[in-house]
Amino acid sequence: MKNNMITLGSALPDFKKKTVVDIAPGKEFSTWQNDTHQIENKWLVLFWWPKDFTFVCPTEIIEFDNAHAQFQSKNTLLVGASTDTEFVHLAWRLQHPGLKELRMPMLADTNKSLATALGILDEEEGVAYRATLIVDPQGTVRWICVNDMNVGRNVDEVIRVLDALQTGEKTPCNWKKGDLTLG
Repeated sequence: MKNNMITLGSALPDFKKKTVVDIAPGKEFSTWQNDTHQIENKWLVLFWWPKDFTFVCPTEIIEFDNAHAQFQSKNTLLVGASTDTEFVHLAWRLQHPGLKELRMPMLADTNKSLATALGILDEEEGVAYRATLIVDPQGTVRWICVNDMNVGRNVDEVIRVLDALQTGEKTPCNWKKGDLTLG
């Protein structure tokens, strides 16, 4: 990776991207931009996968979507993203049984500008790394995790970190919601 990865405390870069939000004809596409979650005063979990029509990626997308209600209950919007086009996202959703009923948008960073700005673009492959960002309602990046391309992430850990960040307090190692904080 040659790009400098965005750092904690940075503002989420400006962007406006097409998304796939449904598979019903005429309702497939929408637009998402960097301040959509801020307008709604919500947290944002933005997770990236390298390529559509692959093997590890749908397991993660399905697990994130399975936790959709948990994210909603935490005042958090969930958005998945890759550098594939919105048309490839739609074709994948139509073809893959586990992706047909997704409740979250699939963001298309077709020109790779957002992945580049975040510093998560594998320049050799031309795809985004398997990255997850948690962004607070003010648009500040509060957590970044990047996995090797072959290793799927743990959705429960993303939720645990989101819970910890939302306390506004210090949390010890292995802290879980309901445990004591450090003040």
